[in-house]
Amino acid sequence: MESNQADGFFEWVYKIVRQIPYGRVSTYGAIARYLGSGGSARMVGWAMNASFKALPAVPAHRVVNRLGMLTGKAHFPGPNLMKELLENEGIKVINNQIQNFNIVFWDPMVELEGMQ
Repeated sequence: MESNQADGFFEWVYKIVRQIPYGRVSTYGAIARYLGSGGSARMVGWAMNASFKALPAVPAHRVVNRLGMLTGKAHFPGPNLMKELLENEGIKVINNQIQNFNIVFWDPMVELEGMQ
């Protein structure tokens, strides 16, 4: 994918991630599927890694892997910042695993139905 294509994809990802409500999380794969690119979960992860420069701000801490694991935490400025941000929103995290993941999971295919 060329740089400007990637930049466009990243902006679409950011648009979706900015809609994840406070106290909820989504996954790389769910966002990729919503964008019609189901096999691009890794690309969504790359977008999250680059999101710290984006304006308006992107709540990248609200995007986790399909099991609710904080796999992106290494890309945050501090080793525990992702966990702390989630916990500040009332999400319980134990051993880098979101507890009650099925309850806090936000699926853009359901939540944004008809908004594409």
